[in-house]
Amino acid sequence: QVQLVESGGGLVQAGGSLRLSCAASGNIRNAMGWYRRAPGKQRELVAAITRGGSTNYGDSVKGRFTISRDNAKNTVYLQMNSLKPEDTAVYYCAGGGTIVTGFLYWGRGTQVTVSS
Repeated sequence: QVQLVESGGGLVQAGGSLRLSCAASGNIRNAMGWYRRAPGKQRELVAAITRGGSTNYGDSVKGRFTISRDNAKNTVYLQMNSLKPEDTAVYYCAGGGTIVTGFLYWGRGTQVTVSS
């Protein structure tokens, strides 16, 4: 069983930046991704990346967020720039699957709060 541990969340003012990290306890052969859930809303895809580096982004974060991955370290990152209050959510790391089939492994989440 692979464990995913997120870090890097916190409180930031609108327009600011944060970088999230997610470390896997073992090798993730296929895609890894970030999802988020805001209060009262459904979970949504933020970004995903294959082992080869192909990426997908949710429409609301395109051009502001960048996902990257270090396969040697079994770690995925999410650089978040130009943050908006509507980006406030719990961000979850996922791995061991695809955005189509779903992910097997999930982290516990890290809170990101953007103040206006």
